[in-house]
Amino acid sequence: MRFNAKARYIPVSPYKLRPIADVIRGKNVHQALTWLATCSLKRVVPLKKAIESAVANAVHMQGMVANDLIIKIICIDQGPIRRYFKPGAMGRSSIQRERKSHIHVVLESN
Repeated sequence: MRFNAKARYIPVSPYKLRPIADVIRGKNVHQALTWLATCSLKRVVPLKKAIESAVANAVHMQGMVANDLIIKIICIDQGPIRRYFKPGAMGRSSIQRERKSHIHVVLESN
């Protein structure tokens, strides 16, 4: 049985989230959440919330135990990019990009 969770418009660049997602992909949910709890980066929080949401879906819908679930798929996709201008040297302006990302988590039972 598969259980999904999505988190959209996360204000963190997907380039910064993908290496963290690569570490926890294929692991047990309990192992992944403990690894994320020990990681001291702020950008870990949205991943942790998305996994906890998928676990809550599994517990609520089928009465599953969190230790029986494995992270089958975790995708970090590019969201919209907000472009804005900041003043630069000698009256110029430089384009700044605020990237957003979408997280998709799929859990599977053993």
